[in-house]
Amino acid sequence: MTDEKTSPDTAQPERGEVTATAEAPVKLQQYVEIRDVGPCKKHIKVTIERKDIDERFQEKINELAIDANVSGFRPGKAPRRIVERRFHKEVADQVKSEVLLASLQQLAEDYDLAPLSAPNIDPFNIELPRQGPLVYEFEVEVRPHFELPNYKGLKIRRPVHTFTDEEVIQEERRLLTPYGQIVPKPEGDAQIGDLVVADAVIKAGEREIGKLHEATLRVNKQLAFKDGLAVHFAEQIKGAKVGDVREVDIKLSSAAADPSLRGQLVKAILTIKDVKTVILPELTPEFLRTTFGVRSPEQLRELVRFVLQRRLEYQQRQEARKQVMEYITTVSTWELPPELLRRQAHQAMARKIVEMRAEGISDEEIQARRRLLEQDILESTAQALKEHFVLQKIAEVEKIDITDDDLNAEIERIAEQQGESPRRVRARLEREDLLDALAAEMIERAALDLILNNAEYEDVPLEEEAQPAVSIVEAQAVPGEIHDPTAEPPAEEANPPSANP
Repeated sequence: MTDEKTSPDTAQPERGEVTATAEAPVKLQQYVEIRDVGPCKKHIKVTIERKDIDERFQEKINELAIDANVSGFRPGKAPRRIVERRFHKEVADQVKSEVLLASLQQLAEDYDLAPLSAPNIDPFNIELPRQGPLVYEFEVEVRPHFELPNYKGLKIRRPVHTFTDEEVIQEERRLLTPYGQIVPKPEGDAQIGDLVVADAVIKAGEREIGKLHEATLRVNKQLAFKDGLAVHFAEQIKGAKVGDVREVDIKLSSAAADPSLRGQLVKAILTIKDVKTVILPELTPEFLRTTFGVRSPEQLRELVRFVLQRRLEYQQRQEARKQVMEYITTVSTWELPPELLRRQAHQAMARKIVEMRAEGISDEEIQARRRLLEQDILESTAQALKEHFVLQKIAEVEKIDITDDDLNAEIERIAEQQGESPRRVRARLEREDLLDALAAEMIERAALDLILNNAEYEDVPLEEEAQPAVSIVEAQAVPGEIHDPTAEPPAEEANPPSANP
């Protein structure tokens, strides 16, 4: 028999018949129709020939007839037709389960579907017919089909920077601030690193949409609310004194409680009630040793330069990754279904966190960057998933894989960076269900390394705002229940998979 197939990228049915050969294991005779029903989603209809069903059914009945207990007959002596009538439902259920399992395994072997999740099949809604073929249908999310462009020899702009003494001092202050003492700043004049206490009225046009009372806000370049981001916070608040009124722009995220305001730019009218500053701790040998593992202010300064350099290397890698993905995804036009984005959002976030931890980014900075990513989680997830699919496909083409030894070595590396034992790091990853995310991140990192090792670089100055400092506040710009963009939409009409009786 021959298989007749159409391109998987078309909406036309894909139809093929598979039969057993003398050399191969016995296969079901089944016809398969596959068609696209949306981005990364296939509708599959399978028709299994009656002959396969009858053969399995008769085998089961023959086994039962040997010693079946039927009322009025000695064990194994009941007529076959009575055994069949008495045990028909039980045998039919067994046959149905075996046939469905064999059919799905055969589908996986014969068709390159690469499912992203389990198919939406409910065996209880599928009945084994007394006559005719068994037909069942289902939908399944699959990896997108796309052709990889040439990913070797790419031209990449690499941001470079030499850190000044002033920048080192600013970073040292940022590291020391959590250990400092917060005191009033009588002269006001709020600057980077200070804190302002303010009442705020938040408006969309002339409409008041929210209020904050005596909110404590740390002055950084950006300020992240639970449902919005003040991109120019430091620029709009610097120099403020008690009694001043300042306007701060807030870009609301897709999590805002009011659907009509999501994505909108609103204004916070801040009345400054107090300005505070931080007196940094004294750099005693005991403090430096117990807090940073160094013995002198000079060693702390060296540590700060190392932290800045690691951050720059991370930025270089992220910028290179961004350019690679922009190139590849612009020539690979494919969409991702909303339901996939919602389901994968938190997993994509987990991969980002694992990646940042692996690069030695501090927990404080990870939390700030996470808040930025959460502002529009579906958009950031779409980009992360596209990167994932592209890098995974490159890994397959290049036969990149990781072993248990590789995973253990990576856990040891993370443990060393964080000053923990490998056992504790592994336990945390297992508890947070992040081991798979770490393995996926390692494969993607290896694929990206392959691209970057074969790239041509042009050094360019680092943009000042490449990684802006972000403060976070546990407050909402718009009161009400935060919207979870990853939640399932309200149920509409159900469309259960169909099956013939």
